[in-house]
Amino acid sequence: MKVARIYSLIFIPPLAQYVVTLEEVDGSRLVPIWVGINEGAAIAMVLEGEKFARPLTHDLTVSLIKSLGGSIEKVVISDLRDNAYYAKIVARQADKTLEIDSRPSDAMALAVRTNSPIFIEDKVLDMCPVINKPITADEVKTFERELEKLHPDEFFKRLDEEGGKTKGGLE
Repeated sequence: MKVARIYSLIFIPPLAQYVVTLEEVDGSRLVPIWVGINEGAAIAMVLEGEKFARPLTHDLTVSLIKSLGGSIEKVVISDLRDNAYYAKIVARQADKTLEIDSRPSDAMALAVRTNSPIFIEDKVLDMCPVINKPITADEVKTFERELEKLHPDEFFKRLDEEGGKTKGGLE
């Protein structure tokens, strides 16, 4: 399992979706994951430091976990099956460790709210399309412009044609 962090979050207006790119902390790989507009916005709000008077869904979830005496230890991008990523939220309550099935977007939205680490299973890194870094700021801008024009399936089809390992990347 590798430690990861959010490298970038890109909004794609024509698709009303976001792409979260996770960066392997001690490696050279970037993993793009398409997420829904609401979940992407929930992640973006925290990254941009926005605060709301009333709790939003992910804030409420964190409050519930804390109120029940629990905490989120980490989130793990755990699998890639049928073109979809899977995640687990690893929580602790007293002496119990709980693994809760989750969509990656919800797991990441909770992780950014609790400063919990994000991990990617090695098998996921072996299966998913990966972009190697370092990449320049110009390459990032070019990548963002290309993403705005592509449907997720087209992106992964191109990776396959260019020697990528597998189709995948949707949440």
